[in-house]
Amino acid sequence: MELDRQPATKPQPQEAGFDARAEFLKLTANSRTGGVYLPPARLRALQEEAAKDKSSPEYQRLSWDALRKSITGIVNRVNILNIKAIIPELFNENLIRGKGLFARSIMKAQAASLPFTPVFACLVAIVNTKLPTVGELVLIRLVSQFRRSFKRNDKPVCVATSTFIAHLVNQSVADSSLALQMIILLLEHPTDSSVEIAVGFMKEVGAYLAEFPKENNLLFDRFRAVLHEGAIDKRVQYMIEVLFQVRKDQYKDNPTISEGLDLVEEEDQITHPVSLDDKLEVQESLNVFKFDPNYQQHEQEYNEFKTEVLGDDDSDDEGSGSGEDSEDEAVEEKPGIQDKTETNLVNLRKVIYLTLQNALGYEEAVHKLLKVKIQEGEEIEVCNMVIECASQERTYSRYYGLIAERLCKLNRVWFDCFEQAFATYYDTIHRYETNRLRIIAKLFGHLLATDSISWTVLQVIKMNENDTTSASRIFVKIMLQEMNESMGIKTLAERFKDPEVRQNCNGLFPTDLPKNTRFSINFFTSINLGALTVEMREYLTKFCLNELSECTKTPHGAKGSRRVFIV
Repeated sequence: MELDRQPATKPQPQEAGFDARAEFLKLTANSRTGGVYLPPARLRALQEEAAKDKSSPEYQRLSWDALRKSITGIVNRVNILNIKAIIPELFNENLIRGKGLFARSIMKAQAASLPFTPVFACLVAIVNTKLPTVGELVLIRLVSQFRRSFKRNDKPVCVATSTFIAHLVNQSVADSSLALQMIILLLEHPTDSSVEIAVGFMKEVGAYLAEFPKENNLLFDRFRAVLHEGAIDKRVQYMIEVLFQVRKDQYKDNPTISEGLDLVEEEDQITHPVSLDDKLEVQESLNVFKFDPNYQQHEQEYNEFKTEVLGDDDSDDEGSGSGEDSEDEAVEEKPGIQDKTETNLVNLRKVIYLTLQNALGYEEAVHKLLKVKIQEGEEIEVCNMVIECASQERTYSRYYGLIAERLCKLNRVWFDCFEQAFATYYDTIHRYETNRLRIIAKLFGHLLATDSISWTVLQVIKMNENDTTSASRIFVKIMLQEMNESMGIKTLAERFKDPEVRQNCNGLFPTDLPKNTRFSINFFTSINLGALTVEMREYLTKFCLNELSECTKTPHGAKGSRRVFIV
C-alpha cells in the first residue's frame, strides 16, 4: 500500500516554482547601485539561474555587484606591507570595466585615512603603468573635486584631494605643472585656509619641485610675500616659517617617495598632462551598472590582457623552482602590450608641448626635453613638435630655432632626426598655410646657417619648373633669405662654391638642361640672390656659343630645323 501510494504523494521541488528573473527584478527595481541585501540561499539561487546565460542583464548585474565589492575590499586592505601581494589580486578584477568603481573606492579610502595617501598613490601609479586610462581617470576626478571644493570653501575635501594630487605628482602620474598651478591658485588671494592648504601641499611635493629651481624659487618668493604682508593669522604665519625650515632641511621628513613604495621603474612611468584649466570629463556614468551587449567578448579580452600582465598560473607553478635568471628570461620572452590607440604617443606630444610652453628659456627647455622619457625611435616626435610649435606662433620666434640648434649639436640622434624632418617637410610643405610655411622655412634656414644640420639635405631640392610648386619655391626663397641675413651674401656664395656642398646642390643649381638653368637663374635673380648664379650664367653662355658655332658650320642650303638662341 505504501509503495503504491508513494508516487502520488511525492512533493514537487521548490526550484520549479522559483522564478529567478522575477525575483531579481523585484530586488533591483529601484536600485542603481545594486546595494540590496540578499540572503545567502536566495543569492546562490539567483547566481545559479543567471549563470545559465552569461550575456543576460541579470548575470551582468550580479557580476557588477561582485566586482564592486571585490575592488572596494582590495582597496581597503592595501598597506605598505602587503601592496606587492595586493597588485596581482587587483589585476585579477576587470579594471577596465570597473575603472569608475576603482577611482571612486580609492578616493573614498584616501579621504578617510590621509596617512595612507602615499600607499594609495603608489597603487594608482602601478595600475597606471598597465592601464593609463585608469590612472588618468583618477587624476581627472581628483582635479575636478579640488576645483569644486575650492570654489565651495570645503576645506576637508580640499586638503584630502590636494594631498592625493601631491603624491601622484611625486609618483610621476601627474605633471609638475599641475602642482605649480595649484599653489599659485591657493596663494592668488591668500586666506588662512588657502595658505594652510598651500603649505601642506608644498611640504608633500616640495622635494619633487626642488628639481626645478626657477619655479621653486618663484613659489617660495610668493610665500615670503604673503608672510611679509601680515594679512593672515599668526598661526598660519608660523606654518610658513616652518615650511622654510623644512626646505632648509631638504625635506628630510617629507621624501618624494617613501621607502618601500618606489615600485615603478622610471621608464615605465606615464605622466598625464592634466591642467586646472582643462575641460575635464569625470565620467560619472562609469560608477553605475550598464548593460553590455558584448560582455563576453570584453571579458575575454581582459582575460588575455591579465594573462600578459600576470602570466599563466601553470607556467608559474612549473617554474617556481628555477632561479632568478630563468625568471628574467621568461619576462623578456613575454610579448608586451601593443598600444594601437597611440595613447602613449599622444601623451608624449602633450608633455613636449607643455615643456616648450612652460620653459623660461631655450636652455631650460632643452634640459627638460632631455629628461622626458622617450622610447627608441620616438626622437623624431620631439623634432616634429619643436617645428610644429614654432609654426603655430604668429611670427618666427628665435627661441625654437635655438632649441633645435642646441639639440642638433648635443647628439647625433637629433642631428639625423632634423635632417629627416627637413626632407619630410619639404615634400609636404604645400599642405601648410603661408604664415606657417614662412616660419618653418626660417627655422631650417637658421639650422643651415649655424651648421646645425648638414647642407647635404639640399639635395632634395630640384629647382626647375616641373619639380617645384609655388609653396616649395616660397619655402626655398624664405630659407635662403634667412641664411643670407645670418651669413651674408659673400660667405653664402663662397659656401655654395665648396666642392662637397656643390655636389649636393646640383638640383638647386641645375646645369643639365638650358631650360632648367634659365629657370633657376630667374628664380635667384627675382629673390635678390643673383650673386649665386655666376657659374650657371657662365655655363649657359658657353652652351649657347657652342650651339651657335654649330649652326654657323651648317651650309646655308642644308635643310633642317633652324634654332634661335636668346642669351
